[in-house]
Amino acid sequence: MPGLTLDNGDIDYSDIEAKYQVDFDESLDNTVIVDNVPIIDKSKYDRLVAKIAKDFNKKGCSIKPDDIFMPWDDAAGKSKGYLFIDFKSVDEANLALASMHNHPFDAKHIFKLNRFTDVERYAELDETYVEPETEEYTAREHLRAWLADPQGRDQYVTYRGEEVNIHWHGKPSQCEVAHTPKWEHFLYVAWSPLGTFVATLHRQGVRLWGGPSWKPQQRFAHPLVKLIDFSPCENYLVTWSNDPIVVPEGAPQGPQYLSPDDEGNNIAVWDVKSGHLLRTFSTPKEPETNSPKKQMQWPMLKWSPDDKFVARVTAGQMISVHELPSMYLHGKKSLKIEGVVDFEWCPQGDRDRDDAASDSKATTSGSKGALKARENMLVYWTPEVANQPARVTLIGFPSRTVLRQKNLFNVTECKLFWQNQGDFLCVKVDRHTKTKKSTFCNLEIFRVREKDYPVEVVELKDTVLDFSWEPKGERFAIVSSNDPNLGNPGPGITIKTDVSFYQLDRGKNDFKLLRSLASRTSNAIRWSPKGRHVVLATVGSSTKSELEFWDLDFNNEDTGREKVASKDDWGAAIQLLGSGDHYGVTDVEWDPSGRYLATSASAWTHTLENGYAIWDFKGQELEKQILDRFKQFIWRPRPRTLLTKEQQRQIRKNLREFSRTFDEEDAAEESNVSAELIALRKRLVDEWNAWRARSKKEQLEEKGQTVERHTSEEKEEIEVWVDEVIEQIEEEVVE
Repeated sequence: MPGLTLDNGDIDYSDIEAKYQVDFDESLDNTVIVDNVPIIDKSKYDRLVAKIAKDFNKKGCSIKPDDIFMPWDDAAGKSKGYLFIDFKSVDEANLALASMHNHPFDAKHIFKLNRFTDVERYAELDETYVEPETEEYTAREHLRAWLADPQGRDQYVTYRGEEVNIHWHGKPSQCEVAHTPKWEHFLYVAWSPLGTFVATLHRQGVRLWGGPSWKPQQRFAHPLVKLIDFSPCENYLVTWSNDPIVVPEGAPQGPQYLSPDDEGNNIAVWDVKSGHLLRTFSTPKEPETNSPKKQMQWPMLKWSPDDKFVARVTAGQMISVHELPSMYLHGKKSLKIEGVVDFEWCPQGDRDRDDAASDSKATTSGSKGALKARENMLVYWTPEVANQPARVTLIGFPSRTVLRQKNLFNVTECKLFWQNQGDFLCVKVDRHTKTKKSTFCNLEIFRVREKDYPVEVVELKDTVLDFSWEPKGERFAIVSSNDPNLGNPGPGITIKTDVSFYQLDRGKNDFKLLRSLASRTSNAIRWSPKGRHVVLATVGSSTKSELEFWDLDFNNEDTGREKVASKDDWGAAIQLLGSGDHYGVTDVEWDPSGRYLATSASAWTHTLENGYAIWDFKGQELEKQILDRFKQFIWRPRPRTLLTKEQQRQIRKNLREFSRTFDEEDAAEESNVSAELIALRKRLVDEWNAWRARSKKEQLEEKGQTVERHTSEEKEEIEVWVDEVIEQIEEEVVE
């Protein structure tokens, strides 16, 4: 109504104000400064902000591009190299500081994060010097302390039932249990490649243990993990689970945990030292074909020998190589290779290390013409497609230069075998005839250390079941067979095989047959880590379980290949040292020294006479344990020696002088054992005499006789009359 005035002074709005009140967080604790950001112009702003937001979200920090403020230098028209991010809460800001500080954004920029409030705190800092308190030094356990064992013993781990034992192994008097850990509910155990850690697989993830006290060293949270694989230098770990990753709501977030972005993947790559998750991948899908389904290839990710790169193959399409530790795709592009099936990195041996040392030494001294360490190499093969032949290609990496390529025809399948020093590469080629009714095998051997990478071909008529290079040598052994039951043996049928040894004849630049062993049942070749000795084993058979111990340089003090090659009969030095039998053997493994061999029968394969046995290199059985529910026996690996080639050569040259010390120790130990045996026998005799005296005394007391009376009776004198005829005379009486 006109002229009506309302007085609102008596109306209470407190309930409405309380309901719709908005609380403003006026503090700046949830604001973070990010330094070392790439300097860009306006055209790259959107892409950079989107990439930064994506990297933060991968680490569990939920932000949007609108939450990022980037200061600009208007005069130069470029950014200033830092930015501000507003998070929803202080907790999210703390998570970003923990997970993204020192994050490698790219090859040239590593993020540095600080709270915005720290600017004022450090600006008002008192500059008066205060001497810091000296923290008490606490020595950490050395993770390779076992190498300092005075007796130079090796270790091995056994897993039986739910119990794990770590043992010392040496001479019989030195064998003992080193540690019995209380690990529970794990799938299996595995050593790292250099023996630093032992890993256990649990339902929650992987644990690493090490040091003299075997304390936990690291953990990796990958639920339902089934397989693991270490990088060669133990810097990284790959885990795999058959179940895709699922991150439940409210799960902890951070650099050591899986994030929602990882859901659906199966493979995870971790940093061993920090425990941080680097990246996850999905299991590659096999192309759909009418051929029978192949067993899953493991490891799926293959490491370069220096831990700088890790690669995976997408069957038929490409090889993707990622840099470490950023896990970015090298060169931002994969190797597009149509039809690629498989690949392998070239190992780096002692020669590469010596070359690198020589290069470093020569560079330091300023000399010219220094030897340059060889770059990484990898080899891959592609099958025949239409009119294009199958190919084996050797390339250098990261240069991606094609070093050698070999065309192959009528190829069914290829297998790649590197010698452990990277000196040779053998491509085992299974070929078929033009009618595809029969198959045969060729060995294409690349001599990698020589100019232009020459290739030698060894033609074989039979099917090759196993191939193995001699470590640090120029020999290899193969197991072949032409048994008609091959491929479908049936129960109780043992495949007959032949074992052949080959060696490089440098005079003719070809691999020559040393010796062939016919009519065997062996299906596995196990070279000693030091070369020269080899064991031929029949593994996984229900009827045969034979072991043969061979020496390829018997009665040959100088094991140099030149001396052997000069002989007319190259196989004269090959000698059978001994043979043995281990029923149901499933695993055969040499110890790192090459002096002992372990064979085991695992309950994971069968339940008959499970256990393990230890043999010397001559085939003499030293120990055998039959243990029900026995699962694993694994020698502890040793890291590469720190001695140079020259130092090792001097030790071999003066080996007799060094061996005197060990001979004296053995003699002293033997004499101590003899003295202990004599003392034991004397103690047993004394105990026996004391028991006899005590028993005799008790018997006399029971009869009511004293010891004194018994003694006097024993001294009673008895007279004995003896008639003796001295002389006898016969006289005749005459009447």
